[in-house]
Amino acid sequence: MKKWLLMGLFSLLSAFGWLYAARYEVAGWAFLPFDGIRPAEHRVCVEHGVATTAPDGVVLRADVHRPCALTKAPTILVRIPFSRGLKNELGAGALAHYWAARGYNTVIQGTRGRYKSGGTYYPLRNERADGIATLEWLKRQPWFDGRLATWGASAYGYTQWAISDQNDLRALNIQIASSRFGAMFHQGGAFALESALYWALYSRGAVDVVPSVEMIDRGVRGWPLIEADDRSAENVAFFDDWLTHTPSDDYWREIDGIDRARKIVAPVLLMAGWLDPFLPTQLQDFVTIRREAAPHVAAGSRLIVGPWTHADTIRFPDGTTPGDYRSATVAPSIPWFDHHLQGRPLAASLTAPVQIYVMGENVWRAEQEWPVARAKPTAYYLASPAAGGADRKAGRLLIEAPKQAEPPATYIYDPNNPVPTRGGAMLGWRAGIKEQSDVEARADVLLFTSDPLPAELEVTGPVSAVLHVGTSARNTDFTVKLVDVHPDGKAYNVTDGIMRRSYPAGAPSATEITVELAPTSMLFRIGHRLRVEVSSSNFPRFDRNPNTGGDIARETKPIVANQTLFLGRGVPSRIILPIVPR
Repeated sequence: MKKWLLMGLFSLLSAFGWLYAARYEVAGWAFLPFDGIRPAEHRVCVEHGVATTAPDGVVLRADVHRPCALTKAPTILVRIPFSRGLKNELGAGALAHYWAARGYNTVIQGTRGRYKSGGTYYPLRNERADGIATLEWLKRQPWFDGRLATWGASAYGYTQWAISDQNDLRALNIQIASSRFGAMFHQGGAFALESALYWALYSRGAVDVVPSVEMIDRGVRGWPLIEADDRSAENVAFFDDWLTHTPSDDYWREIDGIDRARKIVAPVLLMAGWLDPFLPTQLQDFVTIRREAAPHVAAGSRLIVGPWTHADTIRFPDGTTPGDYRSATVAPSIPWFDHHLQGRPLAASLTAPVQIYVMGENVWRAEQEWPVARAKPTAYYLASPAAGGADRKAGRLLIEAPKQAEPPATYIYDPNNPVPTRGGAMLGWRAGIKEQSDVEARADVLLFTSDPLPAELEVTGPVSAVLHVGTSARNTDFTVKLVDVHPDGKAYNVTDGIMRRSYPAGAPSATEITVELAPTSMLFRIGHRLRVEVSSSNFPRFDRNPNTGGDIARETKPIVANQTLFLGRGVPSRIILPIVPR
């Protein structure tokens, strides 16, 4: 009996030992893509906690996964800004094993103050100096053959942008991150409150903690804005800095650099999401690269825009999701690195410069450029209700330009009772496609709706709205949302934007403004209707404008604004949609 117990215990320990040794490979089976991916060829050797010293003496540590049989090999560098934990270690290790088994040295390095690295964590601040020091360390390693690529999303997409002008690079793979984080946080002059607070609460301590909706809501309520982090949990220095510094000042210039998209030295695979907050600036990066970067960089770079929020998959109104975000964004890395680091032919899936997912039709499509050249900018005019009706919810959206004067539409914007966010592009729980009925029932939301569509209508490209507005406030916001109204009357957000600016002593007469909405690709089906919502808040996706013209971050006494939207001949308020012929 004792013998059998000992044998059973030995077998159990052996099984645990095997599982521990194979933990990265086992974790990879759970969430990494294998269909269509070339098979693994190498056994993987791992060295943990390998040290690099930053210029100021801080020790950065990495786990190095290598194909055991190769003396030298190409290298993939990933610098991750997450705290160490079982989930992060297994995830990073599984990805490193995935690449190393296919012939790549893979370096998973914690950024300063994160994973296994020393120093104090402050998002974005030290990544250029630390990244360059890491490149110098790599060049001294006996297994480094001179061929280097980088990979990462969001904040570790930024770690790539921070060193994107370094000649050591052969290729980059940047997901859901642009070269200008300051512009992401400050869109249309407003502050991306939900995204900033979510990130600050997530990363404020030594260990990353996902904030709850209750924490976010507790923070965003109340005044002043700069104490949102304190109300949620505690003061977070980098949240205050993100809020109080504009994209054009020295703080963001130091973080974002100058013209990084133009100066990038190697081809980049950019992967973006239609409902990710980095989308507008990431698409601008691609346009800049194609027009202004070195010829081999411009020609070799690629863009994929998928049905994704920030590191997650969009859920469509019918409850379906178009595949797994993680698999979809990891799968292209193998053929991308194979081409640029091993000289293999470029995979057919990456031949086209641009791949987009057309929502509504729910299909992938290859394109030759962005924006799509055949898209025709088409104005849809905001018009008063038919037959002089007074129902502010019955505004019309017309293809014909107005031929006569129309009565303006008015509403009251009260910063203490803002329009609540229902979906959109942001970090956190509220992102995505959401039903709009409660928002559209509010008195401070104007609606303009088209007739049912007699044919399919594809909107793919940049979207903007030209509004003629008046206000009693010295400084205020106007928001615009494009909505898809289904035949059952339910309405779902497609894209949105905001414009914050000052008005001289209030502006009761018409002032023309342009509101930039995020680009999109959406097929509106037969029988659906287009709708435009106009208001002055989308909270907490964006912070509230207190309407006083003072310091918005520290204002405690907001005031009500009387808002006017002018319509008709001479003041043709309109939305401009990029219509792709079908």
